[in-house]
Formats: sequence, C-alpha cells, structure tokens
Amino acid sequence: MHVLVINCGSSSLKYQLINSDSEEVLAKGLCERIGIDGRLVYQKEGLDKEITEAAMPSHKEAIRMVLDALVNPKSGAVSALSEIDAVGHRVVHGGERFAASVLLTEEVLAQVEECNDLAPLHNPANLIGIRACQELMPGVPMVGVFDTAFHQTMPKKAYLYGLPYEYYEKYKVRRYGFHGTSHSFVSKRCAEFLNLDLKNSKIIVAHLGNGASISAVKDGECVDTSMGLTPLEGLVMGTRSGDIDPAIMEFIAKKEHLDIEGVMNVLNKKSGVEGISGVSSDFRDLEAAYNEGNQRAIDACEVFAYRVAKYIGAYVAAMNGVDAVAFTAGIGENTSFIRKKILAYLGYLGIQMDEAANAVRGEDKVISTADSKVTVCVIPTNEELAICRETVALVK
Repeated sequence: MHVLVINCGSSSLKYQLINSDSEEVLAKGLCERIGIDGRLVYQKEGLDKEITEAAMPSHKEAIRMVLDALVNPKSGAVSALSEIDAVGHRVVHGGERFAASVLLTEEVLAQVEECNDLAPLHNPANLIGIRACQELMPGVPMVGVFDTAFHQTMPKKAYLYGLPYEYYEKYKVRRYGFHGTSHSFVSKRCAEFLNLDLKNSKIIVAHLGNGASISAVKDGECVDTSMGLTPLEGLVMGTRSGDIDPAIMEFIAKKEHLDIEGVMNVLNKKSGVEGISGVSSDFRDLEAAYNEGNQRAIDACEVFAYRVAKYIGAYVAAMNGVDAVAFTAGIGENTSFIRKKILAYLGYLGIQMDEAANAVRGEDKVISTADSKVTVCVIPTNEELAICRETVALVK
C-alpha cells in the first residue's frame, strides 16, 4: 500500500508518502507560511529538494500542491493519485473519546471538533487538512492518529488534578499527555531492540525536543506522562516553562500589567531554555554558548537536565522499577552532552554511561555500560512511520 501521512499545523503542513510494504519513504516535504504567502518543499527519495514559492491561501491549496508534486511526471513518486491507497492524519487531541486510531467518518470528525477547546491551535488545523484531503481525494480512506491516544491507559491516580472534581466532570480537565505516537513507537522499538518482553517490561521514554515529554510505559501501556491538559506542563522545554507554581501567573500579571492571554504567551513562547538563557531554544546554539562559558546558557542546560532526571526518578517510583530508559527526538537523539548530564543523576540506579557509545547521533544504540543494572539507549523516533502503520492496520 501507498500511505500519505499528513501533519497539519496552523500555518504549516508536513507530509510523507510511504510504501507500507517496504516502509520506504517515497517522498516527503512540507508546506510553510500557509495563509501568508506559501512555500512548498518537496523531495523524492534519492533526489534533491525542490522548493516552490506559491500562494497558499489555505490548507486546501497546500494539499493540492503536495498532490500535484507527488504525481509530477518529472519527479513525482507515483504516476496517479489513484495509487495512494489511504491517508493517515495526525490529530493532536482526542480527549477521552479516542484511545486508539480510528477511521475518519462524519460522526468521528464531529467528535474531534468537540475536542477543539482542548487544543485550539492544533485541532482546527488538523480538521482543515482532513477536509481538504477528503475533497481532493474522494473515496480514499482517511485515518486519524491521536497524540493523546497512547496515554489513555493512565489510571485515574495519574491523570486527575487536585482541583474540584466538577471541573473534570463538566470540562474534562485532566492530564492527557502528548507525543503519544512517538512514545508508543519508541517504547515498542526499545523492547524489540533490547530483546525485552514488551508485555513484561518497565520502560521510560524521554522524548526530548523543542517540545519535550517523558512517559512511564509498563507492560506496553502508558501509566504516566509529563505533559498535561496541554503541552505546557512537565519538563522545561525550548520556549515553554513546564511545571511552575500557578501563583506565579498572578504575580507576573500584576507586575507586568498582563492579562491571562499575555501571561500564557510568556509561559508558552518566551520561557523554557530560551527564556533562561537569552540565547536560543535550539540546543545547538545553547551548546556553543555553554562551551564559551555563557553562564545563562550553562544555567539553562543544567535546569533542563535536572528536570528530566527528576521525572525519570519519579517514574521509576511510579512503576516500582525500570528496565530501560530510551532517549529520543531532536535533543534526545543528537545532543550527547545533555544525555551525559542527565545520566550523571542516575547513578543510584546502577547506570554507568559508555562515553564512546554516547557520542552516537540518531541511531539505535545502547549508551550504558554492559554491567549497568538499567539499560540506557538512544532510539530514533519515527512518528510518520507509526502513523502509517496505524493507518494500514485499520484500512487493510
């Protein structure tokens, strides 16, 4: 089967066309600046990137350009759209309704729309992408794969907040967690790579990127995760604050004369390692500044690593043990000095880092020594492949 994977943001769209039999990526790219001016990046496997500047007033025009590129006689990956058998869509928030991927019917789409309040920046964009594909590819099966679905196995003790229960009953205010497709893929791949029995294992997945989250996966099911009702909770991230004392919001609002929207903008877009360092949210820039002795960059890196180590410790307690810790995503896969800082806190688990192995970037690799009591590894995530697999499972 040929599966088109679509990931729609508010002004962007990432895509991959995958041969599900070989799991080969036939073509990939992204559309940027949708609704502004428009830019298509397209790359067929084995060829150079093609960049096209063109108007994209909406996601419909963006998807039309993607489909045209895929069937382009010169560099297209397929000869006709009829060769695309299914489309898998990333959907950010499924609330409590969706604990698994699902075929997108009109009834399902109405339920997804009801979750818009929980992800106002993402779900509406996801729905626009789905509608555009339905219009341009009538009759082709569409599947929704939810960021929140993998975490729906959390018990109540993990997802309830210490708030009046009526807010949960009326508004479904609870922990949902995100990056679920990545956490699911990496935990399964980790068990496979280390020859663990997934159904009898305790794995901690550290998805460390500009957005970062950690999950505790026991016997193949998520029992806790660091992000909450929204992706703001948990770790210190690129520009997000992560966990803070809620009273800080009122304190800053009064001092800086901000309304709630202004405070939330600070917490989401001006905080995290960028806010601490004043340098960047990109760890490549932070590492360079760290090595130059920039104290605020040093502080940002230390805070980031410390928060990750604390969450790992908490999830060891939550599962009453751990077999493996898997680092993934941009920082987790590529930033060895941050992994080293995190592991320096975990000696109590009997973990010793293999310096040479830790130099790895972006490949499956054990980075703990052979005599470590807990195995630590790097496992590259592949959310697009995970979406493809979910799509095939429902469509075949």
